[in-house]
Amino acid sequence: MIEKFNDPQRTPLSEKDLAEFKSLDFFEINTAFKVKAHFVRTPAEAPFRMQTTTDRKPVYVKYGELYFTIKGREFKLGVFQNQELISDPEYYNYLFLPFTDITNGETTYSGGRYLDLRMPEGDSIFLDFNKAYNPYCAYNGNYSCPIVPAENHLEIVIPAGVKNFK
Repeated sequence: MIEKFNDPQRTPLSEKDLAEFKSLDFFEINTAFKVKAHFVRTPAEAPFRMQTTTDRKPVYVKYGELYFTIKGREFKLGVFQNQELISDPEYYNYLFLPFTDITNGETTYSGGRYLDLRMPEGDSIFLDFNKAYNPYCAYNGNYSCPIVPAENHLEIVIPAGVKNFK
């Protein structure tokens, strides 16, 4: 991932930030934030236009719900499928998990972070919040990024994954 940030052709960074860029800052890996979630498919969901940081409104479907426990507390997150990507052989089984938590605006990007998942074959899926990443708009306001749905707020501190870009 760092290679992408250093590559002037692929970086989301502005020219000024790229000139000063050394690396991204991550929390130390914490296995408490790698959890097994119970996956419940939500097949009757209607497609909707997800709000973004710009006027762009990509079409998503809420694909399922993930139920899991962190530090003895139970949580639920919705997981989404981009309707443009389902026809792409590389991304046909890609699921999008945007989330916010109590760290947003403090040690992590105020708009939330994302996890990329693949459709599970059964009724469970592993969530590794250590792999949580910032949307490109955290690095450059010229990007259009999905806004995390209110239902995907975790009322807990998730000190895992990438930190806020400074």
